[in-house]
Amino acid sequence: MNPRKKEEQKKEERKNKMSKQKACKICKRIFEGEKCPHCDSKESTESFKGKIIVLNPEKSEIAKKLNIKEKGNFAIKTR
Repeated sequence: MNPRKKEEQKKEERKNKMSKQKACKICKRIFEGEKCPHCDSKESTESFKGKIIVLNPEKSEIAKKLNIKEKGNFAIKTR
């Protein structure tokens, strides 16, 4: 196998190993896998806009505005 094809194959293998992040359409939590670990919903999308990481939902104005009451990674908008 020539070096160029070998490099392309390595890139493809790395791409396949990386799991795609999904956003739950119900609770908007960002996760990897088949179903949402928070609400067990299988309704998810790989197409979402914006990401918010909530560390302290009680003090976060953005979390209050988005009605987020728990720590975690959330999508701002799901499609």
